[in-house]
Amino acid sequence: MTDNKTSEWAVGWTAFAGIMMILMGGWWIISGTIALLNDEFFAATGNWIFRFDVTTWGLIHLVVGIVTLGAGFYLFKGATWARTIGVIIAVVAGLTAFSWLPYYPIWAVLLIMVSVGVIYALTALGRDETKA
Repeated sequence: MTDNKTSEWAVGWTAFAGIMMILMGGWWIISGTIALLNDEFFAATGNWIFRFDVTTWGLIHLVVGIVTLGAGFYLFKGATWARTIGVIIAVVAGLTAFSWLPYYPIWAVLLIMVSVGVIYALTALGRDETKA
């Protein structure tokens, strides 16, 4: 007979992913709001492939932040679909942060690292977790 014991590592990494997604969503919302309210707060440096208006980036950050925040909360409810959405959102958030590098590089690198951590947390140990 097999023991269906919940993996402590899986639960811990999922909690990490949920908390990081909630924090990351909050950061995106703050960043998007600042970009919408004050176009000159962020300074672009150098020539980059992705050149958009700061207001456009503000709207992108705001939308990505709201969706990320919501998915982070649903991870704690144990919704299986939230894992899939969480990975997709983390990939989009990481790519968006990469595009944000010319405007605010330290913030962008931090968000890229968090996105990678969330992707690992939701994919590496997800099959070991059962509803707690």
